[in-house]
Amino acid sequence: MAQVKITLVRSPIGRPADQRATVVALGLHRPHQSVVHELTPTIQGMISKVQHLVQIEEV
Repeated sequence: MAQVKITLVRSPIGRPADQRATVVALGLHRPHQSVVHELTPTIQGMISKVQHLVQIEEV
């Protein structure tokens, strides 16, 4: 599977609790922090839920 680099570019403060939980579940805690994940259907769903808060790059 392909890998993607996910970077938190906007703060989840003031967002609904489910979006904040999704950001934490992706492993993101601070703005401009990046993590690399395998692009599985689960990760794709999480990314689509918070796509307005993150930036995605293929690795």
